[in-house]
Amino acid sequence: MALNKARLDRYLAQHCQVSRKRVRLILAQNRVLINGEIAHDADEIIDTFSHIIFDGQVIQDNPPYYIMLNKPIGVVSATRDTQHKTVIDLLSCSYKSELHIVGRLDLNTSGLVLMTNDSRWSERLTLPEKKVTKRYMVTLKNKLDEEYVQAFAKGMYFAFEDITTKPAKLTIISDYQAQVELIEGRYHQIKRMFGRFRNPVMALHRCAIGNLALDNNLAAGESRELTKLEVAGIDRGSTVFDL
Repeated sequence: MALNKARLDRYLAQHCQVSRKRVRLILAQNRVLINGEIAHDADEIIDTFSHIIFDGQVIQDNPPYYIMLNKPIGVVSATRDTQHKTVIDLLSCSYKSELHIVGRLDLNTSGLVLMTNDSRWSERLTLPEKKVTKRYMVTLKNKLDEEYVQAFAKGMYFAFEDITTKPAKLTIISDYQAQVELIEGRYHQIKRMFGRFRNPVMALHRCAIGNLALDNNLAAGESRELTKLEVAGIDRGSTVFDL
């Protein structure tokens, strides 16, 4: 949901069909509450999620929603698709048609997908300059060694786009499994980076975005709403890894 913003006096004048001069009198009479507080300033900026009460009646109540989903392989990160089941199809909530996806996963990648109707929050997580880390578990066909760690830390040049990837942190978990942390999400980036070593990715699973880890209690295809603390803290503090 786009955050439509407006001055309070303009919103009330239009919604209540009164003049803006009349709105100022209404505000002086303490008849309007914005998010539980008495509103006095006609110039106050409200948005889609501002809770507004006028003369004891709620005239705007659009709650933001924040959903965590454990995406299975074979499900597309889209709101609709004619060939595959979508992440939206997996939800049972009544408001699922209002949601958009925060950072997509490929068809054959599993793990954490976030959905919301709050565009301000999703922009915070996806804008490149925010540098919010995404963490993945990767299973490879061939053995790993320290050369991978160094190559990921330096970044890799992709001639097709004429770009060099930002430094990424690779931690070897076992001979065939690694954890990868990125602050960007180029097209098939992880698979292409391992492709430089001719080492096919056998499984790719996103386990965290910023400070928010996928809930281990969610089976593939299951979802839940985020808590207020999770919503507020997902990008709080530095999520950029040390290399």
